Amino acid sequence: MDNKLYDYSPIVDRAPLHWPGGKKVAFYLGLNLEHYQVDKPSTSIFGGTAGLHPDPLNYGWRDYGLRVGIWRMIESLDRHGIRPSALVNADVCRNYPQVIRAGLDRDWVWIAHGRDNSTFQTGMSREEEVDYLEDVVRTIDSHTGSRPKGWLGPALTETDNTPQILSELGLSYVLDWCADDQPFYLKIEGMMSVPYSIEVNDVTLFANRNLNGPDFVRIVKDQYEQLSADSNESGRVMSLALHPFIINQPFRQKYLDQALEFIADQPDVWVTTSDEIAMHFDSTSQ
Repeated sequence: MDNKLYDYSPIVDRAPLHWPGGKKVAFYLGLNLEHYQVDKPSTSIFGGTAGLHPDPLNYGWRDYGLRVGIWRMIESLDRHGIRPSALVNADVCRNYPQVIRAGLDRDWVWIAHGRDNSTFQTGMSREEEVDYLEDVVRTIDSHTGSRPKGWLGPALTETDNTPQILSELGLSYVLDWCADDQPFYLKIEGMMSVPYSIEVNDVTLFANRNLNGPDFVRIVKDQYEQLSADSNESGRVMSLALHPFIINQPFRQKYLDQALEFIADQPDVWVTTSDEIAMHFDSTSQ
């Protein structure tokens, strides 16, 4: 069947999109804060053991993120004055209170990212999914004091019902549909898509393509420079999707700093959050 969630809209045919202060590119950092079940396969650095239980190699690699990597990430974010969009599993709220406290101390924006990164909604009935999503949103709200406005599915997964249920729960945007360089409305009242990148994403760049730190810096610069050039008549969005168990490995850390320094130094960038992008787009596109 054809996609019934949104219409085709060529970017060259749209009304100009203008960001605050005349900025050309709206940049946000999507910081993935994820909990993984120990007995399920997931994102892996070595497929040979991914189906074993337990799988110390891959589980430990992922677990490094919230034990060690996140604290390097926080140092970099603080250094460059970047407030991330924290894509948080509800089980992170339950199991890693020090991480949540660090984010609260820095006024991070909280985006719902499922219960954990080992559970997908695929196969759930609508009633089961409603219960699941209500618990995710309620848990994040209760631990952060902020009801999330946005959603990123674990591994960017949804069911046909997900956007409608999220709208009924009061959320206003999803990040799962990596189809554009600008926000766009879905065929669900009060719901839009905000750009998220599966390409400029450390899982894709390092775990899937085995690129190196200098490659990462070059890609971030190339992405920004092209989007800035595209933005002469109408603004664009640049997302940088990061996972502390990948980008904050010791040998990659200095390259993250170089990339963030580059972005923060650009005169035509609006360093912001996915929440603020969605709110600005909605307030200026009606």
